[in-house]
Amino acid sequence: MKQIFHYFAPCPRGLETVLAEELAGLDAQGIAPTDGGVAFSGDEAMMYRANLHSRIASRILWRLVEKSYRSEDDIYKAARAIDWPELFDVSRTIKVMVTGVGCKLRSLDFIALKVKDAVCDGFRAQCGERPSVDTARPDIRIHVFLTERQLTLYLDTSGEALFKRGYRRETGDAPLRENLAAGILRLTGWQVDEPLLDPMCGSGTFLVEAAMMARNMAPGRGRTFAFELLKRFEPAQWGEIKQQAIAAERSEVKAAIFGSDDTPAVLEAARANLLSAGVADTVQLEEADALERSAPAAGGVLVCNPPYGIRLEEQTWLDALYPALGHSLKQRFAGWRAYYFTGDLRLAKLIRLSASKRTVLFNGSIECRLFEYRMVAGGNRKDG
Repeated sequence: MKQIFHYFAPCPRGLETVLAEELAGLDAQGIAPTDGGVAFSGDEAMMYRANLHSRIASRILWRLVEKSYRSEDDIYKAARAIDWPELFDVSRTIKVMVTGVGCKLRSLDFIALKVKDAVCDGFRAQCGERPSVDTARPDIRIHVFLTERQLTLYLDTSGEALFKRGYRRETGDAPLRENLAAGILRLTGWQVDEPLLDPMCGSGTFLVEAAMMARNMAPGRGRTFAFELLKRFEPAQWGEIKQQAIAAERSEVKAAIFGSDDTPAVLEAARANLLSAGVADTVQLEEADALERSAPAAGGVLVCNPPYGIRLEEQTWLDALYPALGHSLKQRFAGWRAYYFTGDLRLAKLIRLSASKRTVLFNGSIECRLFEYRMVAGGNRKDG
């Protein structure tokens, strides 16, 4: 019988439902969304597939222990009881990260030190030596999550965060994380046979993610994972899963994916990322002002992460931009569904259109909104 393990996939807050749907599509079991992620279960092959295929998860964490605690010593004992040398070799570097919600203990940094000591003591007892700590680029990441009375200890099977697909060459200013962009595309309901336009494409994150979806390309196809360093790792099984993913890719698609920006250097950054991801021939780029460009089809999905500013002069400029965006939608995009993702909540009022849906999302710690506007000729306009 296959051994079943328990996992947790953190994600940007607000994307838990679409992540649960994605994991269900990968045949995960015991799916349980919670604030900030989704718990699920499956065998090791399931964990391999989740790392390779999940567009929305930030990481795939393997739950090693979950139990109640009262003191730092309880946490040390729980970590010390794990057979760490059975999981990875002493030559691997480690890092311990601790997150607490309602934890009453005095210092999360001290808890991280206690867990690190427990891991090293376990290795010393069996091997006579201990693994080294590397806080910058560790081989093995150990995550500790504490509530007021509950301890959960995880081994990170991903390594670098999953939004790091391995293709990005140019970032532009404050690029949208890839898993957040992919989750937003899922929230729009966009289907790969529908036209898609990002009229302020920046470094092209929405475009790359959409093109990879259209081509059915696994987002993790170009990178490595921490689970490849574990003693339980099965190279043959992993190789087969990767080959299946490559065989399922679509080399030719009829996707109508369009992107534009009004700055040539920004367009070059987007083009570099599309080339690096292997999807440049799936996206049509052009230099255009978002306020003046026409709809590339009679209907489709417009998705955009417009700029939002902190300084007063930036806000003054945006006060003029948002109404102009609304006017452009009204004049040029009848028959389209438009989605604006922003941390500037003034957009809802200044764009002067009636949003049909408002979804709360978080870009890191920044509370944002995804506003949906269904453009129907003669509708949507707010008075004033």
